[in-house]
Amino acid sequence: MLSKVLQFWKVKDLRNSVIYILAMLIIFRVAANIPVPGVNAAALRDFFNSNQLMGGLINIFSVGGMENFSVVALGVAPYITASIIFQLLIMIIPQLEEIAKEGEAGQRKINQWTRYLTVPLAALQGYGMIALLRQSQFQILGDINAWSLFTIIVTVTGGTIFLVWIGELISEKKIGNGISILIFVGIVSRIPSVIRNTLITFDKDQIINLLIFAAIALVTIIGVVIINEGQRNIPVSYARRVRGMKMYGGVETHLPLRVNQAGVIPIIFAISIVLFPPMIARFFLRARTDFIVSAAQWVIALFDNQVFYGIAYFLLVFGFTYFYTAVIFHPDQIAENLQKQGGFIPGIRPGKNTAEYLQQTSSRILLAGALFLGLIAILPLLVRSVTGTVNLVIGGTSILIVVSVVIEIVQQIQSQLTMRDYEGI
Repeated sequence: MLSKVLQFWKVKDLRNSVIYILAMLIIFRVAANIPVPGVNAAALRDFFNSNQLMGGLINIFSVGGMENFSVVALGVAPYITASIIFQLLIMIIPQLEEIAKEGEAGQRKINQWTRYLTVPLAALQGYGMIALLRQSQFQILGDINAWSLFTIIVTVTGGTIFLVWIGELISEKKIGNGISILIFVGIVSRIPSVIRNTLITFDKDQIINLLIFAAIALVTIIGVVIINEGQRNIPVSYARRVRGMKMYGGVETHLPLRVNQAGVIPIIFAISIVLFPPMIARFFLRARTDFIVSAAQWVIALFDNQVFYGIAYFLLVFGFTYFYTAVIFHPDQIAENLQKQGGFIPGIRPGKNTAEYLQQTSSRILLAGALFLGLIAILPLLVRSVTGTVNLVIGGTSILIVVSVVIEIVQQIQSQLTMRDYEGI
């Protein structure tokens, strides 16, 4: 492992990429500690302490910027919501699907439209977040006039665009996904304060609960690694072909189908969706029509119900796992490429039958991955019911994101080193 690190550090462009990424992350952390003027920091902490689960999810998306309502308080949530919308539209609208199939040029168009949609969504979510804080029992913002409201919305919207820009700059270096790395750093940056708060409020009567929580966290990390690295190898054979005096093909290889092809994306998508309805409902709490006010209160109360919230969260993660896998995994395309290259799966006819076999096999394998991701998502609720521990700001979702991002970074670094080894031959 140490030799790999030294080998990586000796490559000048890789070393410069790491230094560049670290510089971007330092800028991000500085921005995350610049608070929006007029915020009562103590009241904000009390607000999050009163609802650890919801506060933890908000902080994941805000990449740690919501703890002190900084200029990047919204984090990358609006951008992820915009990405979800376009992924759905691509599957629904044929014209968008054609653009998405145009390769890099089409992807650039989709990315540009996603950025455009991020701006109004950020403004909308910014207003919703302000409404959430103003209507809480804690005096976080107090009475603010229209100009102050406009200024805060513009500030946090600009902060989101700034984070998206930093994320794209990081992604260009080919060492991990920029947005995922920002979320990862936001989670990790909270660990020292979590440890400090745990030590301050430590009670010897809670030792057993803490040990249970530590054991569950360890099992979760092991499970995440196993599920992320787990795959089924589909055997593939290539027919022998004779050209002139030479014989080609006759090779036995395999096609890997991962248990969790979607990675951490389904949970990120699910968080975005599960936080959205109560946020929108808060817009209508001051409506003039009693029916609309009652409906808004009902939606907020519904999502405050831990049982409903847990079931909805689990089902969303489960569904998005299949949805996002359908977006990135194309059995028809794989079957077509295999047929063109003279490859086939033993016992399966090339073409349509191969595509159907890959689809059925992938769906069965994916069931384990979807159930695992769903359980990880509601892990804080399960742990709370077992141990009675309320302070679970680092939950299963955070552990999954951290481990997944670390694995992704290590894999990309290894691929970069392997590529340079081949270039040196």
